[in-house]
Amino acid sequence: MTVVKAPKPAARGPEVYPLSVRACHALGDMGFIREKTELLYGQVFRKLPKSPFHTYLLRALLALLQAAVPKGFLVSSEQPITCGDSEPEPDLSVVRGSMADFRDAHPQTAELVIEICVSTLEYDRSKLRAYAKFGVKECWLVLGPEKQIEVYRQPAGDQYAESAVHGPGGTLTSTAVPEFTVDIGRLFAE
Repeated sequence: MTVVKAPKPAARGPEVYPLSVRACHALGDMGFIREKTELLYGQVFRKLPKSPFHTYLLRALLALLQAAVPKGFLVSSEQPITCGDSEPEPDLSVVRGSMADFRDAHPQTAELVIEICVSTLEYDRSKLRAYAKFGVKECWLVLGPEKQIEVYRQPAGDQYAESAVHGPGGTLTSTAVPEFTVDIGRLFAE
């Protein structure tokens, strides 16, 4: 008599159940999704605490942006932008419109997005695909430890056609918000 053993089931990884933006909002309203999270590509990620250096860079850039942005644009800090199956909350963003335009829905694109990267560079780089796909004209990744700024421009599909690294030192002017110029050396001066 021959005994036939049943095949072992194939190894499986954890299952991921993607969420839509609408489902994420509903679960958040019911208290099932914690605050300080971010929806990226249908998955909820917990945001990390911010270091003092991160907060310093955010405040310095926020002050510069608020002084430079013309009428008809809003400067937001850590507020959502709805990008399909993602709703990232960039450290800073400049959106066209007034507060009333976003009473019932988050912006779906931005002129400029700034992510401050002290310890989260790869995570913040992962957001570039969503930003490009939804037409964010320009994205800056502010690399704190390196005293540099990576700039991404000209969204084409789900990537940017142009990228460059600026600094340490020198100045950088946004093409999406031409009134906004940063002295990179002064931004990172201790």
